[in-house]
Amino acid sequence: MNSYTAKQIAEMLQQDDPRMNLRTVRYYTQIGMVPPLELAGNKRVYTDNHLHYFRAIITLARTGETLASIQETLKKLSIADIEKISQQLTLYEPSRIIENETLKITDDVIITFSPRISAEVKQRVIDSVSQALRGENL
Repeated sequence: MNSYTAKQIAEMLQQDDPRMNLRTVRYYTQIGMVPPLELAGNKRVYTDNHLHYFRAIITLARTGETLASIQETLKKLSIADIEKISQQLTLYEPSRIIENETLKITDDVIITFSPRISAEVKQRVIDSVSQALRGENL
């Protein structure tokens, strides 16, 4: 597992969100948003797991969650679930939210379309998913 300094973590996270500076990384660490730092020799370091936590925080914050609710959510999740959330960060980039079209098919199925998808293909996808949800043969 890789180890990082707070400055290295902040530099990596700034590529995802310019607001994630060194001060923010240290603050989130101090208030327990991420697990305690790991010991590597005689140094306390961040690891890839910490990076997943920070990216999950950014992702959940982009969905409108408060820091308090994010902290509560993360406490209940496994590292595998936190990693899964962190990998969804690109889905919540402001430019993608504005340009993509998201349709709610049911409470359990949401589809997001790029503007590069034609209206015909989009309708076929919607129809296919709707039929599958109704249990009809395709």
